[in-house]
Amino acid sequence: MGTTQLETVPEPKYWHLKTVLSEALDSEFAVGEILPNERELAARFGVARATLRQALEQLELEGRLQRRRGVGTTVAPPRIGVAVDPVRHTWPGAAGDDWQPLDAVESDTVPAAVAALLATAPGDPVHIVRRSRVTHGRPVAAELLYVPAAALPDRAPADSLGAPDRARAVLHALQTLGLDGQDRTVELGSARAEDARQLDRLPGAPVLVVTTRYVSGGRTTAVAVSTYRADTCRLTFGESDADALLAG
Repeated sequence: MGTTQLETVPEPKYWHLKTVLSEALDSEFAVGEILPNERELAARFGVARATLRQALEQLELEGRLQRRRGVGTTVAPPRIGVAVDPVRHTWPGAAGDDWQPLDAVESDTVPAAVAALLATAPGDPVHIVRRSRVTHGRPVAAELLYVPAAALPDRAPADSLGAPDRARAVLHALQTLGLDGQDRTVELGSARAEDARQLDRLPGAPVLVVTTRYVSGGRTTAVAVSTYRADTCRLTFGESDADALLAG
């Protein structure tokens, strides 16, 4: 990897360094190859390590690099095309769903943003289903699905069931409800510790957070918060229809 003079470049140093590093990744490194350590890279390009970290973080966000626990910074493979909800107008867990159920618990504490979407009051019990998505043998997403217990009366999973079966019981109960429609939003976020472990990432790594509302009987009946690896995923989406249904 060659050197370059950055002192007289008018654009931010880290941005120009990102461009130089990106070109080097194309010409000098193979997918999966480990980059030199930060001290060596900073000395080679004559920049502060803080500037180097900014450039590396941007390349990670763009999917060019991966920071792997216990390994270091490696050249990332091409992003995987991941269809968000390839089966339209279905509940989570329906045929064709690529997610794997892991566990389900009942809790009276949910994130404020989820409670607002579900219109639940403090202390209302909510089923929380944890699921995982693997593509080409790699973990690409982790999901928490929130369903108010009141939406599934007399359908709580038995305590005697194993963790995956508890999740399947909640998903099966959802299939008995009529689904009016669904919509979703996506935003850039940082991996929480639990998501990072599930996705084999470092805490704080860039992720894409997809929030999906499921509408039944004219109200939001379930909310899924799906966390995708931003470094390996290219997401595709369908059209939204839940807003029109709620407005009507």
